[in-house]
Amino acid sequence: MGDMLRTQLWLLPSLGVGLALGLGVGLPRLDARLGPDVPSWAAPYLFGGGASAARAVLGAIAGSLITVTSLTFSMTVVALQLASSQFSPRLLRTFTRDRVVQSTLALFLATFTYTLTVLRTIRSPGESRDIFVPQIAVTTGFVLALVSVLALVLFLAHLARELRAETTLLRVHAEANETIHRVLPPRSSTSLDVKPVSPPPDTLPLRAGASGFVLRMDESSLLSAAVEADAVLLIDCCPGSLLVAGTPLGAGWPRAAGSFDTDVELRLTRQVAGAISTGPERTAAQDVTYGLRQLIDVAVKALSPGINDPTTAVHALGHVSIVLCELAGRQLGPRPLRDERGDVRVMLYQPNIADLLTMTLVQPLHYGAHDSTVLAQMFFLLRDLAWHVSADQRPAITHQLEVLRAQAAGQRFGSREMARFDMLSTQVEQALAGRWAPAWIPS
Repeated sequence: MGDMLRTQLWLLPSLGVGLALGLGVGLPRLDARLGPDVPSWAAPYLFGGGASAARAVLGAIAGSLITVTSLTFSMTVVALQLASSQFSPRLLRTFTRDRVVQSTLALFLATFTYTLTVLRTIRSPGESRDIFVPQIAVTTGFVLALVSVLALVLFLAHLARELRAETTLLRVHAEANETIHRVLPPRSSTSLDVKPVSPPPDTLPLRAGASGFVLRMDESSLLSAAVEADAVLLIDCCPGSLLVAGTPLGAGWPRAAGSFDTDVELRLTRQVAGAISTGPERTAAQDVTYGLRQLIDVAVKALSPGINDPTTAVHALGHVSIVLCELAGRQLGPRPLRDERGDVRVMLYQPNIADLLTMTLVQPLHYGAHDSTVLAQMFFLLRDLAWHVSADQRPAITHQLEVLRAQAAGQRFGSREMARFDMLSTQVEQALAGRWAPAWIPS
């Protein structure tokens, strides 16, 4: 819920409008209460004009702010369109959750709302009631206008920086690292001793309660459900997986021989379905592969004929390499949940290094095999990752290295490019063996 609220453009501006409305009602009342008793040290800094001047100032602020707000909304929409067309539709969440954009819109709308609210309290001579010019309220409106001008300049600079490919990639990379550190524990010797759970022939299918992408998995609820039913659960999905309501997402079986009672089956199925939250789109709350998916989308989009920007693809693959190296130092693969006695009650599916390499290299290799710089970056990716993996993860890199070699051999590259690929391939093998070699090519 928190991640969903952070991506809503309306939340912070709505709070700003509400606060401005309260301030626009409260400050004129403070002015009326103080009257001529304003402290002498503050009087020179307060608005000193009459009712017509106050109306002119607040009217000018309100008119200009609504124009600036429209401009800001337009530029935000353009930024979202560029992010969707040039990078990836999945990057829209990154832009909509930007606090600078949300705060700027909130400030502009709050200033506009405040000036309109104060404007209605000003009374000129000859009106039905006594003349009233809220000096503190008008001065506050003037200050908000100055702050809004400064915010507009900062917003333009921020937007220009955010639309750069490097900034976008860095933001996705940082969010991916944050999710990895929050969700996955560091790799340890005990994490390598996890034995797969072998389900019996007759198991209870655990069906998904709703369709959508898995957003969160309540591990404590899953473990409690397994203990209560005296069962072992195998969950064959993870955050980011797409579920269809009514189809199995895993299986369960009694620890002892036999079968479940009907009531136990219904309760267990209901509890498992309730422990897995789904939604219409993936988020970075628990999905450790979502950042990789976004980076790969940027690389693939950059390699499309409509964009044709292999440099951005190479940069995206560089960030993929860093994220994969970070993942290699965490606990990957199936993860057990144990009860108080240390018995495995729930086995959760998690991608291993082979799954991650397949996900990150298949599409860029398909669309970028004809570009020597893209292929070279993939060799660099395998070389960098080889320095961080454990011994049991090295076969996955060896397999991808063979795929890269075959793909490079099938392209029409010159002798110099092929020599470079051979050298990079050797460097990957040396890195797997724990030996370092320079990355330059002798002339």
